[in-house]
Amino acid sequence: MADSLVLTDLDDEGVLTVTMNRPERRNAFNSEAFLALRDAFVTANADPRVAVVLLTGAGDDFSSGLDLSAIDMNPEGDPPFELMMDAICAFDKPLVCAANGCAIGFGATVLFHADVVYLGKSAKLRFPFVSLGLVTEAAAAYLGPATIGHKQAAELLFTAELFGADKALEYGIATQIFDDDALLPRALDKARQMAQWPIDSLVAIKRIIKALHGDKVALARKLEMEGFAELMGSAANMEAFSAFMERRPPDFKQFRK
Repeated sequence: MADSLVLTDLDDEGVLTVTMNRPERRNAFNSEAFLALRDAFVTANADPRVAVVLLTGAGDDFSSGLDLSAIDMNPEGDPPFELMMDAICAFDKPLVCAANGCAIGFGATVLFHADVVYLGKSAKLRFPFVSLGLVTEAAAAYLGPATIGHKQAAELLFTAELFGADKALEYGIATQIFDDDALLPRALDKARQMAQWPIDSLVAIKRIIKALHGDKVALARKLEMEGFAELMGSAANMEAFSAFMERRPPDFKQFRK
């Protein structure tokens, strides 16, 4: 169990704690981890005992996003990331996130899909896609502006800046901030407050909320996948990956001549 990429623990109140479990990589995702998280959400959605899912990360970080050292440049079949996102977008029960430390890439975009987000004071968020020569993911191009406003989202997406829990709360990405050591117990307590109510009511409300913007989320994901396919492997993208592996700043100005 200790080697599982995703851990699950269902309590007697109906809260399923789902823990991303690659702490040695700051819970960065390879293909296997994306599929493991997909499976956790599919199973939770079908399990009548589960009323609420609480998503968190093992160790000191929520998730640092894609593991760039394990990226598949020539994937076959449906991308594991998109299969995971299909499951998250189809999830019909309340989703609570408890994030501390790194919340970067998917670690940040998944927060837009959560119904409630609690952050530890150590949380550091970043949408790094432009710095990788890529486009957004997980419908962040739509959900970001819809959640925090166009100008705020544009600033975060176009600068790829690293920002903390206070700014996330100010912008409406987070619901509340707790001390790191209190984060998971407080988030679990809130999730249990939700789980005490009839699951049918929780599901009905979640479906109504999702129905109001589901088509736009689907369109954003489609456009993002098209943009990703176009830019993946481009000169700027390869420079970004090379700079990451060589631990140096990327030089994008070389492509402006």
